[in-house]
Amino acid sequence: MAGLRRADRAYNTERTYAGRIALYLSYCAENGVDWTHPGLAQLMAMMRWLIDEPLPSRGRGPVAEPRFRSKGTANAVMGTVGEFLSWCALQGWVPASVVSQLVQPKFLHYLPPGFDPGEDGQYRTVRERRIKYRVSVPGYEWLSDEQITKVIECTTRARDLFLLSLLAVTGMRIGEALGLRREDMHFLPDSTALGCRIEGPHVHVRRRLNSNGAYAKSRQSRWIPVEADTVALYADYRYEREAVSEAVGCDMVFVNLFRGPLGEPMKYPSTYELFQRLAKRAGFAARPHMLRHSAITRWVRCGVPRDVCQNMAGHVSPQSMDPYTHATDQDKRSAVELVAAKRKAARA
Repeated sequence: MAGLRRADRAYNTERTYAGRIALYLSYCAENGVDWTHPGLAQLMAMMRWLIDEPLPSRGRGPVAEPRFRSKGTANAVMGTVGEFLSWCALQGWVPASVVSQLVQPKFLHYLPPGFDPGEDGQYRTVRERRIKYRVSVPGYEWLSDEQITKVIECTTRARDLFLLSLLAVTGMRIGEALGLRREDMHFLPDSTALGCRIEGPHVHVRRRLNSNGAYAKSRQSRWIPVEADTVALYADYRYEREAVSEAVGCDMVFVNLFRGPLGEPMKYPSTYELFQRLAKRAGFAARPHMLRHSAITRWVRCGVPRDVCQNMAGHVSPQSMDPYTHATDQDKRSAVELVAAKRKAARA
């Protein structure tokens, strides 16, 4: 964990890695495996155990149907274990031979976009994880404009309506939204009085350590313009918030207003519960990150330059933008019909 902090990794990454490493150490202790010197067969046995062992119950009541980890989750756990053992090898706690057995050479016949193979192709051979499941890529989910409108129509509270609209307009990550403070909301036409020279209403996204565990993934601070409707929704939310006396002294934007602890910053679990309730009312899946995909897709489809989209999204690499552009059902149908029309015209 100290190594992750020195590398300035995100708080959520640190929390996720801690759970996975604890799982590895617990498995080793229960199965008589020396965690500093695991064999390849022992690690493969853990890989199988990860998907065969039922997950613990989330509640106290009887479990109707056991839940299991997916192969993708097992890959993620073993990837963290590999990083952990590699770091331990640098400290002299784990033999280098343990780390070397985790990877194997792989020649890249097909290069990913932006990859530099070197002048003589010397970088085409990379190291690949030896222990992993082959899994299909499920793709990324997003919401159409009609679906976003439907979810918003299912919202009855000003706070929740503002949160949904802010995510849909700015494309910010849920951790960035929950980490916002009132000083970040520059919703006046002129923010000079606040020491900000940016014109027009906008919101600042800054990386901080927050009491609710919310954390901005991007190290680089940025600002994102907002619409007039977003400003109006924020005013409605402030009116709703001022009715809760416990929320007056909290500097965070999104706070608990309807159940305890009142006035405390909203956390990830309660936010995801909110989206689950809205998704149930709307009749389809709706998660915070889907709104981010929708916003970035909308920017790209409207002709916004990719470098501008990248800046507003908080992406370091241009390649990070690729998963965020989605084709609609109509886009795909139009493509097929266009080819069919050209084929018919050629035959005529």
